[in-house]
Amino acid sequence: MKAPPPQDNGVGDGQDMIAFGIAALDSYLSDADVSFPTDKRTLRETLGHIEVPYNATGNTIQLDTALDHTPTREFETKQELLNELHPVFERYRQEEGNQLLDRIRSVFPL
Repeated sequence: MKAPPPQDNGVGDGQDMIAFGIAALDSYLSDADVSFPTDKRTLRETLGHIEVPYNATGNTIQLDTALDHTPTREFETKQELLNELHPVFERYRQEEGNQLLDRIRSVFPL
């Protein structure tokens, strides 16, 4: 996904969109020139250390950690890898939203 960067004054200043989730990972994969088919071990060795943003505010998850949440060991195509990791990024994004809601609830009892 992509979103405009947060603005202090609420008005866009022409900055590029912020890529997160599989859009950010796709960019990392293209830059690293990863070839497919590939497997988790190879991805960990080449890219496991990268921090992939999973939301527009810049929270990240290490690719190595994201791969731990997928059952597949080998990926025939880049799209297969992205499809496997999409739910992982979504789950992290939702959990972050739930934590924010819990903090708001703790301040304002509903």
